[in-house]
Amino acid sequence: MHIVVCIKQVPDSAQIRVHPVTNTIMRQGVPAIVNPYDLFALEEALRLKDQFGGRVTALCMGPPQAEESLRKCISFGATDAVLVTDRAFAGADTLATSYALAAAIRKIGQEQAVDLVFTGKQTIDGDTAQVGPGVAKRLGMNLLTYVSKIVEVDLDGRTLKVERRAEGGVQVLQTTLPSLITMLEGTNQMRFATLEDMLRAGRFPVRRWSKEDAEIEDVTKIGLKGSPTVVSKVFGPTPRQQKVDLQVLADSNLNDVTLNLLGKLFTTHPQLEEELVERLSA
Repeated sequence: MHIVVCIKQVPDSAQIRVHPVTNTIMRQGVPAIVNPYDLFALEEALRLKDQFGGRVTALCMGPPQAEESLRKCISFGATDAVLVTDRAFAGADTLATSYALAAAIRKIGQEQAVDLVFTGKQTIDGDTAQVGPGVAKRLGMNLLTYVSKIVEVDLDGRTLKVERRAEGGVQVLQTTLPSLITMLEGTNQMRFATLEDMLRAGRFPVRRWSKEDAEIEDVTKIGLKGSPTVVSKVFGPTPRQQKVDLQVLADSNLNDVTLNLLGKLFTTHPQLEEELVERLSA
């Protein structure tokens, strides 16, 4: 079994600041980490490797310093690591990123056929959740998003059964391999790196691929040239000035307090009352 896990090095969101004049993210001095959602994907891939054997290849597109994040994946137990890095990839949006990653996965598949591709549900810096589905579309893989549990993998029958979180409940889906899975957060707990794996990670020869090495067919589809998305402004949320409305129940009837709160709510948001009445009458 061969599993590819796509990871991304992102700035620690707890320490990100927005420039007050330019309204752009200030990355200077902000430590870089592995996208937390990707760690759930990595752990699930490693569990399948423990169960069925095979290899797990960690894949990242980013600047040269992103190699540190790949070494962390190796320390957790990944078999191989590939960093797709080239100045031509700079400024890539989700469309260009999925194109580059798909090309790299095809190249990796030339060494050994890829059965599964794992990604996190989204990244904490972009929050678009578009790259995973974009890669699946470009590779012609079955797509399973927001997966909360791998129920069964049948390598002989080339089938896969999962549970995915859906609005209002949980769906149980079965499909065929190869597939791409975006893992939901909280689905597992990342293992601790062993001393042996940490030493291995320190001396591991992470492969660096340029656009030529990744066999990018059309350079107009990567980097800024291949990115139709334009971010015009980045800004922090405006602090709320509204104070909390406290209701004392000492000498008041609960129904009276509830009606009073609903009256205030509907006065502030009249459309909410109309939607509620429409739903109740349906």
